[in-house]
Amino acid sequence: MTIKLGIIGAGRVGRLHANTLTTRIPGAKTLVVADIFKDAAKSAAEDYGIPDFTTDPSELIGSGDVDAIVICSSTDTHCRFIIEAARAGKQIFCEKPIAFDLAEIDEALAAVDEAGVQLQIGFNRRFDANHARVKQAIERGEIGEAHTMTIISRDPAPPPIDYIKVSGGLMMDMMIHDFDLSRFLLGEVEEIYALGDVKVDPAIGEAGDIDTAKVMLRFESGAFGSIENSRQAVYGYDQRVEVFGSKGAATTGNWHPNAVTISDAMSVRRDLPLHFFVERYFESYVSEMIAFVDAIANGKTVPVVGNDGRVPVVMAMAGMRSLRENRPVRLDEAEV
Repeated sequence: MTIKLGIIGAGRVGRLHANTLTTRIPGAKTLVVADIFKDAAKSAAEDYGIPDFTTDPSELIGSGDVDAIVICSSTDTHCRFIIEAARAGKQIFCEKPIAFDLAEIDEALAAVDEAGVQLQIGFNRRFDANHARVKQAIERGEIGEAHTMTIISRDPAPPPIDYIKVSGGLMMDMMIHDFDLSRFLLGEVEEIYALGDVKVDPAIGEAGDIDTAKVMLRFESGAFGSIENSRQAVYGYDQRVEVFGSKGAATTGNWHPNAVTISDAMSVRRDLPLHFFVERYFESYVSEMIAFVDAIANGKTVPVVGNDGRVPVVMAMAGMRSLRENRPVRLDEAEV
């Protein structure tokens, strides 16, 4: 069965998914790409052999030829397009976060439920082979009872200030991936305590955000966790995870462009890590889209459902509240 798709958003991630859908998934056929900027839509269509493009996402959603919609537009449009696509009977893939507001998220999820369609959220790091192996080690009992978890996630450089201003903040934009990964590995979180500051660029603070944060997590299982984020690691994209347990630990480190170590009289060294998320997590983006198309084609439940998109937003809200109030915040407090 061939699934016919349309893509909304022809930016960096939209183009990444267009590449995957047109080159890596035989059961997918991308018919149209939409972007409010005509040149972006046209360029994506030409570059990836997509037959049609439009500047009107509603035209794409309303097409009777399209089975599923891939939403890669700006966050402030996600809920509107989810609701519109659900009411049109389309299956939906949406990039994170769903929205910055829980009422909007709940309205979108209700529309999905009412229409009886599926919604997968784009938390691609679950599909990384290393993270999946850490989860497998936990589930198989290879490390015994999980006691602590550490996630380090540092970008090579901050995004533009104009992006910072509309991003929802470090916890909603960047750390949200780590919030999801923490749930993927160790289950639900009940309490968060956050520290954060501006260490990299004063302009980020002037825009109302932070660029460096440390967050402590208390899991319902009794395990503890920590997440550390920075907008700038001068040596490249720093992505590390460790889960420590009663019988051992499962650890994954940075990926490098090669495995060569250079040793001489002055030092022992290797090349810097892969530069950024597209290089580091490319295969996980492919895997998540394969899983989406497979679920739609074969009547299976998508692997990252709507509530998996909602909970990390609640976690980000709890983290931001903790930062403001300088105290641990329970997730149920952030729901109020």
